[in-house]
Amino acid sequence: MYYHLINQMKKGLGQLDHCLAKAITHAQAKGYDPNVLAGMRLAPDQFPLTRQVQTACDTAKLSSARLTGKEAPKHGDEEKTLDELRARIATVIAWLDQLGPADFEGAAERVVSQPRWEGKTMTGADYFVEHALPNFFFHTATTYAILRHNGVDLGKRDYLGALTMHAPT
Repeated sequence: MYYHLINQMKKGLGQLDHCLAKAITHAQAKGYDPNVLAGMRLAPDQFPLTRQVQTACDTAKLSSARLTGKEAPKHGDEEKTLDELRARIATVIAWLDQLGPADFEGAAERVVSQPRWEGKTMTGADYFVEHALPNFFFHTATTYAILRHNGVDLGKRDYLGALTMHAPT
């Protein structure tokens, strides 16, 4: 189950990359620097687009690392441009590509903790369902909303991507 859900996160990162590519094209067509979008936010007290993308990437890689016991790649959070954000997405997708179903054996029973939890823990199952998945989708949806709010021509299909459709039997 976790492997399939991580693949959905990987797909979501791919759609995030697609949205950033459309943002670059949109800005260039309108005659402004696409990187101005990196600092945009929906509300004054909310993370800007750059941090939204970084957090989506971190959630996908760190939740996978916590569930598999593997070490995730480190990023310095130094991205300033949309192209740099796209490169970060690519490195996270490449790392996730290395994981297989066997890597997630026992994930539900793993004990997960973070420094900010002050010694408290969660099971891998609770952590992934209650924290990782909602956090990932919050930050990808917020990135989409920031771009859409700033005029980038995005629709639901840009966010969802291709669906696994089956012909009637």
